[in-house]
Amino acid sequence: MARIYPFRATRYNPTAVRIEDVVTQPYDKITPAMQQVYYGRSPYNLVRIILGLPELFDEPGINDVYTRAANDFHEWREKGVLQTDNDPSIFAYSQRFQVPGRPGEVCERRGFIALGGLEDYASKVVFRHEQTLSKPKSDRLNLLKATRAHFGQIFMLYSDPAQSIEKILFQNFQPQVDVTDDYGVLHRVSRITDPHSLRLVIGSMSDKKLIIADGHHRYETALNYGKEYAPAYVHHTRERDLSSTLPHPPYPEAAVMMTFVNMDSEGLLILPTHRVVFDLEGFRPEVFLERAAPYFDIEKLTAAEAPQLTAKLAEGSESTAFVAVLASGSYLLKARPDAVQQALAQLPERQRQLDVAQLHGLVLEQLLGLSEESIREQRNLRYLRDAAEAVEQVTRGTAQAAFLMNPATLQELREIAFNGEVMPQKSTDFYPKLLSGLAIYALD
Repeated sequence: MARIYPFRATRYNPTAVRIEDVVTQPYDKITPAMQQVYYGRSPYNLVRIILGLPELFDEPGINDVYTRAANDFHEWREKGVLQTDNDPSIFAYSQRFQVPGRPGEVCERRGFIALGGLEDYASKVVFRHEQTLSKPKSDRLNLLKATRAHFGQIFMLYSDPAQSIEKILFQNFQPQVDVTDDYGVLHRVSRITDPHSLRLVIGSMSDKKLIIADGHHRYETALNYGKEYAPAYVHHTRERDLSSTLPHPPYPEAAVMMTFVNMDSEGLLILPTHRVVFDLEGFRPEVFLERAAPYFDIEKLTAAEAPQLTAKLAEGSESTAFVAVLASGSYLLKARPDAVQQALAQLPERQRQLDVAQLHGLVLEQLLGLSEESIREQRNLRYLRDAAEAVEQVTRGTAQAAFLMNPATLQELREIAFNGEVMPQKSTDFYPKLLSGLAIYALD
């Protein structure tokens, strides 16, 4: 089943940099404003590699964001800013955070960083739960080819009701890294090199199935990249691995860096991802509401209710519901089950019950006329975590409609994934994100 490997991580040298100055949020969560802040923090901030700024005279493949990333990575290793461990290890990883929207409620999520073997979805070891977008995969492949390294971890879920793996990893937790990120999340990491502990973790994970919680694009990019190298490495073994009795990948590209989190533990939080629609030709709010009426009970929200849109949405959480914010006002849409079921008859039964599947399959595609391709390429659609920002875009006139969503549940995700189905892209938003730069997996 799941193949887990300790690895010789490349890490920032704490005598050369301050860790808080060089780590970042995952590349796809870095806004332009954050990118500028990261650039200003340190000449060795990881953003310069994972999401570099384009320059005026860039030439693809000669001088561009990818070649600069490769050059910086090489230079930082040469200068000792980044150092590679002598011994393989895994890393116990704790994240302590304030729950958004729940003042005073603090949670801790625990997991571990290691390599995971890359598997085709058909092998039923690694399961996805979301559709992916083509543009991010192309970008990540270009970076991987240029740098030959993985700089962030793919977020993986496994099931361990007895929490046996956490007990091994955290019984004597002594963090060597202690850093607070841009959102006030405390990240603590402890390196584990004891061979006995490593074998216990590897053995305990050997019967597990894995669900990708976050990082579908990077996983599929790494999988495809690894397949390119498989024929050349049939009999490959790294020289440094010859003296190790611990398992290691058959060749470097056969694995990718992952953070593994027990889905049966506390601290797993999924936030909603809201949808914003823009630049639709001929869009009229009254026509949209008229077309939606056969499928949804529509309740117009009063001016007093409007500021608490997400609270109003939560009231309808027992049934499928979302809030549509239009220029004419805000409306709570509750699904009429029979009508929705008939309209989405082409989807599997589980999918027809999901808010996000109803929004994509019925509202976006059938009522608003967006094609699957245009949704996939985000031509008329934006995804936002912040509900207030989504509403503001409609208010300012930069968007025609915002759809505020309930979050998917862990049980929904689990059932969809293990049954080989997928939700629409951006269906889940696990919080907090895994920091990039805590460890790096260099293929060379």
